[in-house]
Order: sequence, then structure tokens, then C-alpha cells
Amino acid sequence: MAGDEGQAFEGGFKLYRYNPSLAANAIFVFLFGAASIAHLVYLVRKKTWYFIPFVAGCLFEAVGYVGRVAAAQEAPDFTLTPYIVQNLLILLGPALLAASIYMILARLIRLLGAKEYALVRTRWMTKIFVAGDVLSFFAQGAGGGFLAKAKTKEDQERGENIILAGLGIQIIFFGFFMITTVIFHVRIARNPTPASLSAAAGPWRRLVAVLYASSVLIMVRSVFRMVEFGMGYDSVLMSTEAYLLGLDGALMFAAAAALLWCHPSRVIRHGRDVHFRPAPAAAGVAQDDAGQVG
Repeated sequence: MAGDEGQAFEGGFKLYRYNPSLAANAIFVFLFGAASIAHLVYLVRKKTWYFIPFVAGCLFEAVGYVGRVAAAQEAPDFTLTPYIVQNLLILLGPALLAASIYMILARLIRLLGAKEYALVRTRWMTKIFVAGDVLSFFAQGAGGGFLAKAKTKEDQERGENIILAGLGIQIIFFGFFMITTVIFHVRIARNPTPASLSAAAGPWRRLVAVLYASSVLIMVRSVFRMVEFGMGYDSVLMSTEAYLLGLDGALMFAAAAALLWCHPSRVIRHGRDVHFRPAPAAAGVAQDDAGQVG
């Protein structure tokens, strides 16, 4: 797992600075495969179509670790295909997870009749965050593609720099998203809306807690990957598999598991952000139902 073996290219460049662990990576194939199936079942049964990117992200992770399993079986004579698969898909999977997480917040705010508590107008919120996520996705994908074709250390450094830019974009937008979530939560806690007091709204507070948890997990992972690529090819982070498994794989599975524990469909039903009509005793005034927005 920590060995410095593998096929060398020009300038001493190697695909791996260690022999990937077959057992550890197989475990992550199973975990992300199970998460993919579970989230797909929720998506189809509950019609939470905004969670399609999340399911795709789990699949990216699962197939990425399949690539690492294949690489472990090749050691020390690694080939490019498994390397490219694991490098790209594990790098890009979290951006897809983030896309669905972004879509939850605007729907939840509208559900609770709390548009005035949003830092950004809800009609623009999802568009802004997802646009940043898409930009980050393509930047990381371009850098990962460049890195996958690298034959020299210089080529690898160029790919790493592009990936760093993509990760930087992701961290900036995700940080802004976390601030937006905190501001909304503080405001609605101080001045609850009628809909937020209704039992019909479901366990929305638990969903907010899960948003916090999954956001922190993705942020920590993104910072780790940025530090990893920033330190360069010969760093301890690049040459020790445990860091990738612990600070990327484990954190992303924890995020996927958290959103199974409190799936958004328990609050945002059938993919719609419907305003519930609270009881007069709780609200004092009835609210009209509203259909899905965006």
C-alpha cells in the first residue's frame, strides 16, 4: 500500500507512488455501489429528480474505485486505463454530489415560506451555485484529463494546476453556500414561519443538520485534494494511499450515508417544493399551496 513501485515514464514519472490496496478499494466499491442503489431507489420511488446528479456522483465513486481495484491487480505493471478511470471519476464525483445538495436548499426555503430569509433570491440560488459547480466540474475534468495523459513530471504539474483552479472554484462556491445555509437557519430559528411550525413540513430541522454535515464533509475533502495537488507529486499525501481513502473516499461515503439517513424526500415530497397549509392554531392564517418552482 505504501510501496514505491510501478511503471515509470519519461523523467521518472510513475502512475502511482504505491501499490493500491485491493481489499481497501474493494470495500469502497461495495460501499459506493450500495449507496448508488439505495439513492436510485429513493429517486425513482419518490420522484426526486433533482437527486439525479447525486446518484451519478455515487456511481462515479463506485466505478472510480473499481479502477483502483483493477490497478491493484496489475501491480507493479500498471496500465493507463484503470489509472484514468480512478483518477477522473474519484476527482469529479463530489462535484456531482454537491450539485444536488445545492438544489435542496432553495427548495427547502420555499417549502418553509422563508424566501425573505434567503441571502440570495431563491429563483437565482440554485442557478448560481450549480453554475459554479459546473465550472468547477469542467475545470477539474480538464485537469484530470491532462493529468491522465501525462508522460512527464512537467505534464503532470500542468494538470495539477488546472485541477487546483477547479478545486478553488468549488471551495469558493461551496463556502458561499454554507454561509447562505447558516444565515437562513439563524433567521428562521429567530423568527419561525407558519409553515416551519407545521407538522406537515416534516423533519426539516434534521435535513438542515444533514446539509451542514454533508457540506462540511465535502468541504474538508475539497481542501484536502487542493492541498494534495498543491504539495505536488512527491508529497507524502500523493505517496500514501491512506490519505486518499480516509480524506476522500470515507468522507464522501459518509455524506452519501447521511443523505440516506435523512433523505430530502422526507421533507420535499415528490421533488416538489409545495408550501404546506399550517393549521390555524399554529399559524393563525392559512397559506395557499404553491406548485414547484424551478
